[in-house]
Amino acid sequence: MDPFSPEGELLNIHTAFVQGQYEAVLSDYNFSTYSQSNHLPVQVLQYRAQCALGQYDEVIGAISDSDARSKPDLAAVRTYASYLSTQSPGAVQEAERLAEQEGDNLSVQLLCGTILARADKAEQAAQLLSRHTGSLDAVALLVQVYLLQNRTDLALQQAKSARSFAQDALLVNLAESWVGMRQGGEQYQKAFYVFEELAQSPSSASAMSLVAQAVSELHLGRVEEAETALNAALELEPENVTALSNKLVLDAVSGRNTDEARTRLESVDKEHEVLADMAAKREAFQAAMAKYNPKFEP
Repeated sequence: MDPFSPEGELLNIHTAFVQGQYEAVLSDYNFSTYSQSNHLPVQVLQYRAQCALGQYDEVIGAISDSDARSKPDLAAVRTYASYLSTQSPGAVQEAERLAEQEGDNLSVQLLCGTILARADKAEQAAQLLSRHTGSLDAVALLVQVYLLQNRTDLALQQAKSARSFAQDALLVNLAESWVGMRQGGEQYQKAFYVFEELAQSPSSASAMSLVAQAVSELHLGRVEEAETALNAALELEPENVTALSNKLVLDAVSGRNTDEARTRLESVDKEHEVLADMAAKREAFQAAMAKYNPKFEP
């Protein structure tokens, strides 16, 4: 059973989390106002919101060893925060241990599945997430894992399956839009409508939704509109690494000087995959160029 179903009292806080309104998740909801059975799911969502805001040390420090041993949900959260903070092999190993021993726990599925996917263990991540019992969060992550593997067919299958039992749920709309962004063509426009509605509504706007709108605008060839959305995202969250990395990409594809965008991204995450990819391509270009020394004949 999905604890975040529309029938439950967790709907609003979960919706805020999915929309990327992480500050609201932390400030507008108090787990003490929820029924006892939902205290832990709310606490987990708030810890995840802190992780999304880069507050890894605060999360790690808030979960004691005894709590982690007694509650798999909190063990998964602490392992997740540790991995995001250090990307250490130890955190990946702990995620694998939790997946093996507590694989039926939804928090373990979601958080350890995310760790495994990020650690290039997509098959293990998919196997773990596939153990869910009607969770749209797990379905959404499975869609992302399959897209990471370039298995658009499987991602689309998951999204369609979710549509059959969740109708017009936000996560279903998002999952279909992610798939559409990979399919391209007219699907770009359909995805844009979903992202724009989220980004432009005061009740759902966030840096994350603005970045999603910007990326879809860029695929549609609307560079100026994409830049406007990215600037709006950076006004909300000046150190949002996803917005900064996409600003660097936008400047590059527009033929602009990328020094400022690169410096801003490096100041937040000097090992970001976009920077690593650009460095690798630069080295490959230099190596290729070295093979073709100009020859001048007298």
